[in-house]
Amino acid sequence: MIKARVTVTLKNGVLDPQGKAIEHALGGLGFSGVGQVRQGKVFDVVLETSDRAKAEAELKDMAAKLLANTVIEDFSVEVL
Repeated sequence: MIKARVTVTLKNGVLDPQGKAIEHALGGLGFSGVGQVRQGKVFDVVLETSDRAKAEAELKDMAAKLLANTVIEDFSVEVL
């Protein structure tokens, strides 16, 4: 079995109103010096294979087809 993590974030230049709201809320809670917050998604996936290269290729395919909206989001795959 292979455990992996797919991280999806908005591309640079795409407006992030949720990140902006979090940034504002952190300031309201007294956290100073927060310059910018960008929010994203994390998917932890377990694959029933021992082939690391195949797993990474499948994860990238999953991310491109379903987990990320590649028009406005980037993704990274980390095999743990």
